[in-house]
Amino acid sequence: MKELNEFLKLTVQAIEDKLGNDIKIIDISDISVLADYFVIVHGNNKPQIDAIVENIDFVLSKNGHEPKNIEGTRNGGWTLMDYRHTIIHVFGKEERLFYDLERLWIEGKPVLWDSSEQ
Repeated sequence: MKELNEFLKLTVQAIEDKLGNDIKIIDISDISVLADYFVIVHGNNKPQIDAIVENIDFVLSKNGHEPKNIEGTRNGGWTLMDYRHTIIHVFGKEERLFYDLERLWIEGKPVLWDSSEQ
């Protein structure tokens, strides 16, 4: 099991602070040049999705991590936050089921983590 690096720990904590659902971390470093990791989570409604995105941005920025790009905010049920080595996907529940990134990136390695260690 790969241990979470500090960036991923901050990300998970920011998501958990806003009660994000079903957090998945996938190591895609061996199969893609896009990033080393995908973080996938969903919220129950638009205000919660917005709160998750805003908290991730706040916590990571406060710790010196600025995004390369953030797409999809305020309009739909999927926000993509590109931090170069890690791409964070914040979905609505229906959009997450529809796009099913976990299935599309099945060749990636799941990163196991224990939220009690955060």
